[in-house]
Order: sequence, then structure tokens, then C-alpha cells
Amino acid sequence: MFNSNRVENHEVNTIHHDIKKKAYVSRFKSKSQVLKQSVIYVYCPDDLVLEVGSIIDDYSFDIIINDYSIDEIHSKVICHFESSRLNDEQKMFLVTATEQGAWVEPLVSYLDSRFGYTEVKLLKTGYFLHQKAFSILSTKRTQLSKRFVDITASLILALVCFPIFIITAFAIKVESPGPIFFRQKRTGQYNVEFDVIKFRSMVTDAELNGAQWASKNDSRVTKVGKFIRKTRIDELPQIINILKGDMSIIGPRPEREVFIERLEKEIPYYRFRHAVKPGVTGLAQVSYPYGASIEDSVWKHKYDIYYIKHHSSILDMKILLKTIKVVLFGMGR
Repeated sequence: MFNSNRVENHEVNTIHHDIKKKAYVSRFKSKSQVLKQSVIYVYCPDDLVLEVGSIIDDYSFDIIINDYSIDEIHSKVICHFESSRLNDEQKMFLVTATEQGAWVEPLVSYLDSRFGYTEVKLLKTGYFLHQKAFSILSTKRTQLSKRFVDITASLILALVCFPIFIITAFAIKVESPGPIFFRQKRTGQYNVEFDVIKFRSMVTDAELNGAQWASKNDSRVTKVGKFIRKTRIDELPQIINILKGDMSIIGPRPEREVFIERLEKEIPYYRFRHAVKPGVTGLAQVSYPYGASIEDSVWKHKYDIYYIKHHSSILDMKILLKTIKVVLFGMGR
């Protein structure tokens, strides 16, 4: 038997459901809006509140930690940190926030997108155990494509820059006695050492007193060396390293083992940069000014980890274009 009351009740319930659902739709229409929020909410285990707070205290936006009483949740950016350690009720809060239209994602991922680098102090072991999330590590096609680009670009670069090779070699030989090229042990992919090849930019006895970090106004640098370092011409012989397979055009800059042993004591997961081939140029080189301190190395590591995590052909192209700008306008070291 047809029941009009039942139909009317069904229609009313449907309308109420649609109104309720509509109220929960997120007000964020794009990721760019999410990344411009002046306030975000962070949820983490109680014993990590002080640690998280101290790390993110200097950010240009406000962060409220573990406020489970917020209303109008659909209009909030909600980030979580170490969420596996939250209790069931706290986890359900995050699930409900997602259902009601809030923007919910891991804190590290949100900061990656907002800043363009990875906050390494927030990294935990689990971040590195999801290898499939790192396409540059897990996808063979990506690795083969990158190798093809490396070889092709290196051969083209060698032909185009051949006159620069000749002029630079002559200038180095005329200015100071010693070899034209400089070879030095650097640590590459999988922590395997190799000889990096560069045009010599320092006097021949530059490390007579042992290994030293190069500084911005290093007295050991020759006049020709100052120019070729500023324009990155000193890096051109690394085309040989690329063709040999020791390096890539783009990747974390290779460091010396003696410095790595110091840095890994200060910087979390520093050796993870060796999961990929080192590069002649990289995101850190075009994003962060020259520096030779622990703090500078921390900042460069932030960009290196971001690059490994978010590698793409488009990102490689952006880095390459920025590098060309550095070379053309002398904006390097």
C-alpha cells in the first residue's frame, strides 16, 4: 500500500542529510588556500608537545597543538604527528575531521608543501621505511629516464662548453703552478667513495694542514678560481663523473667522508642523501646561499631530503633552469 507520509518523511530526512552534508564541505577550494592559512592545528602524543612546539615555534603562522574542543572543523587545517601513538578516541577525532571536510594530513607533508623543504627535526624512522613513496628509489623507469637524461645532457654540454674548457684550462695554468684538474674523494650513492673531478680553483697546498671546509672569502682560492667558482665553471669536468655513472646532473652535492662523519652526529638521517646519486647541482644549491657551517648543512639537508621525496622531471627542470640563471648571472658561491 502506498504511504504518502513515508515518502514525505523520507524527503525531509534527505533534505536534512543534504543540509548537514553541505555544512561539512571544506571551505578550501585549492591547495594554495590551505598553504596560506594563518592558523593550523596539530595533534600529537602528549609527550611530544614540547618537542613539536620548540621545532615549529619560529614559523610565520600560528600553530595550536592538541585542541580537541574546536568547532567549525570543516574550515580548519589539521595536521598530525606520530598519529599511530594516539589513543582510539584521538584517532577518531582525526577521522571525523576528515569526514566533516577539514584539510587533514601529516605535519611533515604539510610543511613540505608550504615551505618547499623538509623539516628534518620532525623526521622519524618510519618516514624512510615507505620506499614506494620515493619514486626515485622505487621506480625503475624513473631511474632509467634520469640516467638517459644525464648522459644525453652531458654529451651536449661537453660539446657546447668545449671552448670554455680550453680557456679555463689555459687561465689556470698561467695564473698558478700545479695541475689543471683537482681530484678529491667524495662519498656517493650507497656510501661508495669516488674521485670527483673539478677545475682547480685553489692553490696546490690548500690542505697542507688537513681537511677544511671552504669559506665564502677563502684565501686559498686563486683569482681565476674565484671566478670559476662563482659561475660554477669549476664543476664542468664532473661531466666525466656523470658519464662514468658516479654522479647525476641533479642531486645532493657529494661531500667528503671526513665531514660526513661529523655532520651525521648533528643532523638526523644525514646519510639518507646517499640513497641517490650525488649531483653537479641540486635543489639545495639553487635554494640556499653559500655557507660552510653545521647550520648551513642542516638547511641544505632539508632541501636534499625534500628532493629525494618529491623528485620529478619537472622539479629537475626547474633546478636546471635556476642553475643556468646562476651561471649566466654569477649568482653562485
